[in-house]
Amino acid sequence: MSEKRKGIRVIDVIVTAILVVILVYVYNLYKDTTFNDFIRTEYKMGKSDFIRDKEIKYSDVYSYKIRSNEFNDAAFYKSIDVTPNTVYKVSCMVKTENVKTEQEFSEAGAHISILDTVEKSKSIVGTQDWQEIELLFNSKNRTSVDVGFRLGGYEDDCSGTVWFSDFKIESGVEDTSNEWNFVCFIFKNVDIENNSEGYNVTLNMSQEDINEMKNNMNRFKNSCEELSGYNMRVNYDIIEINEPLTSLSYNEDSGYYVAPENVMNIIDPYLEEKSYDHIFLCVRLGDMITQTQYDWLGLGGISYKGMGFSNIRLPNDTNSYTYQYITRRNTFPEEVFIHEFLHSLERNQASYGYNVPALHDYGLYGYKNEAVIGQREWYRDYMQKNIDSNGEKIGLESFIYTAKPVHEEDFEFSYDFSEKIYSEPKNVIEDFMMILKRIKNIFENKANLNENVI
Repeated sequence: MSEKRKGIRVIDVIVTAILVVILVYVYNLYKDTTFNDFIRTEYKMGKSDFIRDKEIKYSDVYSYKIRSNEFNDAAFYKSIDVTPNTVYKVSCMVKTENVKTEQEFSEAGAHISILDTVEKSKSIVGTQDWQEIELLFNSKNRTSVDVGFRLGGYEDDCSGTVWFSDFKIESGVEDTSNEWNFVCFIFKNVDIENNSEGYNVTLNMSQEDINEMKNNMNRFKNSCEELSGYNMRVNYDIIEINEPLTSLSYNEDSGYYVAPENVMNIIDPYLEEKSYDHIFLCVRLGDMITQTQYDWLGLGGISYKGMGFSNIRLPNDTNSYTYQYITRRNTFPEEVFIHEFLHSLERNQASYGYNVPALHDYGLYGYKNEAVIGQREWYRDYMQKNIDSNGEKIGLESFIYTAKPVHEEDFEFSYDFSEKIYSEPKNVIEDFMMILKRIKNIFENKANLNENVI
């Protein structure tokens, strides 16, 4: 063999070796950075790292890692097609390290969410080993949703590190019965110290207070069924909480109130034992907190884990007859319970794309807040879609009484289509095919962009 041919062969070997090294480097870089068509997003751009982790992982595939060294709201998400009016469950495995929320009382953390909504799974904070989390939701009138895997929150930011792995999505069978399960938490004690805000409150419910709440839950059951034209049935549990309420939330519209994050560590164990469709939380608060302009009796329209969450406040005046049935004075003491629950139905119907009259606009339709019976006639016509408006009847649609929160029981018989959404390459060949596909998509997108510019 000539020296020239030997030299060419040596060069071929060297070039081949260099190409192999380059391909291995590119492949490893790809494996470390690819997010398999997930879109990465941050509230503070460039402040969080998105990494495919080959060292810390739950299964054979690289995990998806978000690291925020400062407080941020970071997520990666994918838009998925859904069938309207269908229940879905998205789940994954999660591991966290030193995850902290910026606010003291917060629902933020590592979780699954539908972006631009308040629909989310439970949040994981602190340092915790691998565990499964689930997001249950109804597609309602939507045909697609942006499902995100997030370190942060809708109203708060987080720092720390989270690993996500083993994504799964299922469709289930919605429970279309008209039976609603309510839970009423009675917080018997309030012990709040907040020197920075200038208030300290220690209050207790009397046994008479507690009995009034129990009586009104029973009246709520009967009135809710009757006012709806028996389009819904009501079951309920009453749970007395001895552990004191120690914190409150605040906003300009409502003043101080009890938000889910103020009590979630107390009520979550009960919510995990049994499926509920709506939460009432009864509490007594003092004059130092509920100033005159914020002297609310009830507060609704809040959502927690897909359920309506309503505050019921006992008035500061212990001689008030607001919650007492008194002939010729107050025959509708359960009114606050009805009103706050209807705020949840009002919001729910709007989320399906249906028009619904504002619950507070009874005066615009000729109704009054009557002595003795309050707004009972308004609630009846509201719940039975019998309000006259420009020659038609408006109010709650009958379907709303079967459009309850999604529960785990809805997935006893489910269809798993995870592979269509979150497929991972299973070997090196599939990895390279995925790389080529992405390169092709980049050039196609660039070509389409050039055509649009021309």
